[in-house]
Amino acid sequence: MKKMCNTFSIICCMLISGFVWAEDSPSALLVPKGILSIAAYPAPPLELNDIDGNPFSLEQEKGRWIFVHFWASWCGPCRREMPAIQNMVEKFKKLPLTFAIVNTAEDEDTVFTFLGLLAPDIVSLMDLDGQVTEAWKPRGLPSTYLVDPAGVVRYQALGGRPWDEDGYLQFLMGLSAQSTR
Repeated sequence: MKKMCNTFSIICCMLISGFVWAEDSPSALLVPKGILSIAAYPAPPLELNDIDGNPFSLEQEKGRWIFVHFWASWCGPCRREMPAIQNMVEKFKKLPLTFAIVNTAEDEDTVFTFLGLLAPDIVSLMDLDGQVTEAWKPRGLPSTYLVDPAGVVRYQALGGRPWDEDGYLQFLMGLSAQSTR
């Protein structure tokens, strides 16, 4: 009975703290609240130019964990979340984690103005016609996918997250440690 109470107490503490255990994660990371460990599937293609015209290909980033994030300037949760993403990207500059921040179907002037106000150091990929977003099938914006070094989607986050808080940073740091390049 005492053992069962201790197990129950541990589970309650984990739930209260907002974390769940990633059962299928090779390193058994604690997954922060709001990040879903999903049935793995190959990442859809993602080849876009960034706002400066530089090409990006998800295929070329294999060997690293990739943070794929879909957003739009008209999206309220995206507006609130973008400064946290800016802070997170800044903290991960030297770690093997790639950020693919994808604007969904807006023009360059809108994106440039938005990022200039809320996240001036982020260089967004431009899905001008929305076709890449359609291939990924987010259930709303913002939506984030975490793609493993083999190109397989492992986690998803729907809605805005405080990406620059400790639990999220530690989780992403743990993933980046699994990168092979």
